[in-house]
Amino acid sequence: MIAQPELTRNQSLVLSALSGTGGPQSAYDILDRLRSDGFRAPLQVYRALDKLMEFGLVHRLESLNAFVACSDPHDHAAHAHGVTAFAICESCGQVTEFHDHTIENRLKEWQAATHFKPEKTTIEIRGACKACA
Repeated sequence: MIAQPELTRNQSLVLSALSGTGGPQSAYDILDRLRSDGFRAPLQVYRALDKLMEFGLVHRLESLNAFVACSDPHDHAAHAHGVTAFAICESCGQVTEFHDHTIENRLKEWQAATHFKPEKTTIEIRGACKACA
């Protein structure tokens, strides 16, 4: 079992700010939420986010330029393969993180066939969730 990393005060505050929201947050949204905790500059948030992403506790949603807390930060096996997928509702903003072994295997086959070495794979599916459809 892999031990949970020791977080700095800023990292803990940023992670709590993300975990306490119902959807993705930009770095500036996080900064606004944490001003009363002493955050003054976006760089403070970005540094914390970079480390939290490195630890696998936070994900960046490229299409939204926003961040979400990992749905299961203790599932290191799910993160080990490097493929993370998100379903993003364009109506309510709900983000659902999931892992699919069929997609992962197909991508591995393609990578082997093309000799492509990815550093990171993120799949974002945008549409309407069940409640909004």
